[in-house]
Amino acid sequence: MTDRNRIVIIGAGHNGLVCAAYLAKAGRQVVVLEAASQVGGAAATRELAKGFRVSGCAHVCYQLDGGIARELALNSHGLKWAREGLKTVALAGAGEHLVLDGSRAESPALPDADRTAYADYHARMRSFARVLGKQHHRIPPRIGGGGRSDLMTAAALGLDIRRLGRDSMREFLRIAGINIFDVLEELFESPLLKGALAFDAVLGTNLGPRSNNSVLALLHRLSGDAQGGLSLPEGGMGSVSEALAAAARAAGATIRVNSPVARITMEGDRVSGVELEDGEQVPAGTIVSNADPAQTLLRLLGARHLETGFVHRIRHIRSKGMAAKLHLALEAMPTIARLAPELAGERLVIAPDPGYIEQAFDAAKYGQCSPEPALEVTFPSVYDRTLAPAGKHVLSAIVLYAPFDPRASDATARQELLDRALAVLERAAPGIRRQVIASELLLPADIEREFRITGGHWHHGELALDQLLMLRPVPGAAQYAMPVNGLWLCGAGCHPGGGVMGAAGRNAAHAMLAQEKAA
Repeated sequence: MTDRNRIVIIGAGHNGLVCAAYLAKAGRQVVVLEAASQVGGAAATRELAKGFRVSGCAHVCYQLDGGIARELALNSHGLKWAREGLKTVALAGAGEHLVLDGSRAESPALPDADRTAYADYHARMRSFARVLGKQHHRIPPRIGGGGRSDLMTAAALGLDIRRLGRDSMREFLRIAGINIFDVLEELFESPLLKGALAFDAVLGTNLGPRSNNSVLALLHRLSGDAQGGLSLPEGGMGSVSEALAAAARAAGATIRVNSPVARITMEGDRVSGVELEDGEQVPAGTIVSNADPAQTLLRLLGARHLETGFVHRIRHIRSKGMAAKLHLALEAMPTIARLAPELAGERLVIAPDPGYIEQAFDAAKYGQCSPEPALEVTFPSVYDRTLAPAGKHVLSAIVLYAPFDPRASDATARQELLDRALAVLERAAPGIRRQVIASELLLPADIEREFRITGGHWHHGELALDQLLMLRPVPGAAQYAMPVNGLWLCGAGCHPGGGVMGAAGRNAAHAMLAQEKAA
């Protein structure tokens, strides 16, 4: 094939690998260029200390598209699960911990009314999330000037909402854009239950429980169709990416690591390839970027190739991260105060009530790390013994909040937040500090640098009404094709957004093939 037939994909994150696999299966010549020494991007497994391995950024799999997993035969490419169906355990200072398992909520301190209300809440929020989930496989409609297919896609969204039924449709439209705090206050008494549910609504976002769009962010989190719910892949999240890479290679794609792209090259008004940081030129007729929109369009391509209004919209994408990632190598498994040993390997949440999370968010609004952070904690080595030496363990946690701000991005801020997170853990697991062999805390600035994600926001852009569906990443670029001939996006900055699901990569591949067929 000629260079013009070659498709170069920038970045071997999970969406880039999915896109590569589908394009290669369709007979296209595909080359994936990855800056790091391994595939996966933010979904990669890395060594923390000798014999200890952790999932670098994403650490629990809950949105992987089941259709993609089947179509790419990921199980035959080495993907195995160490644990499926993780329960969520909200830790209580008094020891009356709350366990959420599907539609069931159990705690000695939980009022009976809250048990019943939670089952109803779980069913209703899942039904609302399915409305978003149905859009994952659809290319968003064009705003203004679209054709028949755009009108049909827009009508399908309206019909999905209408099918909820009159009362549920009204409730969906009432709460979709508001804050989770008010919704939870209407329904529940237990502060611990409300804290756990509010935490899920703000995890990985620049939102607090009282922020509008936090309900929408929760629905996005619930919208994936992964079987098994919250799951731990054997070998860490990197094993998901490795399976995707194996599927792409089996279909005929070439994957090159240690190949950072410096810029996208142009010939006239069309892309002509990429130039690597070492000066190597890789000619191609089509470029697909798994990088975030700002990284792709402003740094790799350059604003001079774009219309001024479009550049303005890209520059105003809200993509400032608010979450830090904590890794610990531990001498032994800590004992969680008054927690049954069989629950120690589940997903643990430290967020006593919504007010606790809101106070943590207050500091971040002003460029400071939270004095009392909220945490999502896992000990994946409980179920996956490949991650640590015998008898030893690893801890992986998300720490809220750590703003992408110069005042909270230096070594002093990192050490202060590490000390604060360890203090919170120490209250839940007395003695854990003495068990730490090695530690790592990645602030959003570190995530930006290590994973090349603008602002260190792992969704590549905030999840909000004005940055979802046909507005993601911006109006005029929601259908994966950029306003430069031959340039496409396939990452989390596109519809349907962040999370290790792969839908953006598959949609981009399908959109490219459809355009090629129509030409």
